[in-house]
Amino acid sequence: MNRRDRIPAHGRTASVPSRCMYKLTIEYDGTGFSGWQTQTNARSVQGTLVDAARALFGGEVDLQGAGRTDAGVHALAQVAHLDAPHRLPPPRILRGLNDLLPAPVNILKVEEAPPGFHARHLARGRSYLYLISRERTAFGKRYVWWVKDELDVGLMRTAVESLRGFHDFSSFADKRIDKHLSTEVRIDRTDVAAWGGLIVVRIAASHFLWKMVRRIVGIMVEAGRGRLRPAEVEQMLTSASPLPAQCTAPPSGLFLAQVLYEGDRLQPLTLPPFPLVLRESGRGEGRRLDQ
Repeated sequence: MNRRDRIPAHGRTASVPSRCMYKLTIEYDGTGFSGWQTQTNARSVQGTLVDAARALFGGEVDLQGAGRTDAGVHALAQVAHLDAPHRLPPPRILRGLNDLLPAPVNILKVEEAPPGFHARHLARGRSYLYLISRERTAFGKRYVWWVKDELDVGLMRTAVESLRGFHDFSSFADKRIDKHLSTEVRIDRTDVAAWGGLIVVRIAASHFLWKMVRRIVGIMVEAGRGRLRPAEVEQMLTSASPLPAQCTAPPSGLFLAQVLYEGDRLQPLTLPPFPLVLRESGRGEGRRLDQ
């Protein structure tokens, strides 16, 4: 008989199986979801995952993500912790959850995690991708922002480079949520690359404020149109401006690309692994853009 199965001596209580913590890496198409966070009477990514995990484990679970993506925003590698009532082998969790989840949500990886692991609190950084299409597309519409105007990629790159470093991004934040949260953010890296009919923007930072990336991209597009000078963009860091809110880019082109923890490095810049129809260059799966 296993020690854990022995009947306890008189006066002792039987040991209760401890809960188990797992780290999940998840991809999802945010189209048709109200966002990551669970909401009443709305279809959310978190709520969909929690329902699947409850069914798999046969009990209550706690599942929290590293990033709270908005409605229509996608993820290439969202990270979440899953606090489960008992242990299951990671391969079984991977197969079991994916069998229960709808097609737009897919678990890429399941790892056992230490009891204190928290997907959001322990994250050291995050990176987002934004895809702008320079040509109309029927198949890529849900994954890009089609901008009809001619855009100068060099001006866009100069505009976003002025935002690097530790700054107050209150002009780029929507304060209706987390009203008391600091608006100071450290942007570690920015990349802007043109490939075929796409302009790919990547921003890596300590964390992001609500709608911050979409407002930065909107301002970049205005700069690319020639309507904003780099000095005017930089001034938005020191003087409150309503322009970023007015220029907020749509959610369709935004992807949570990577969540970084202690010891992690930013991955090479690549296109998301799905077939966008680009007449000039064909399929962009796995194509590195930072070479």
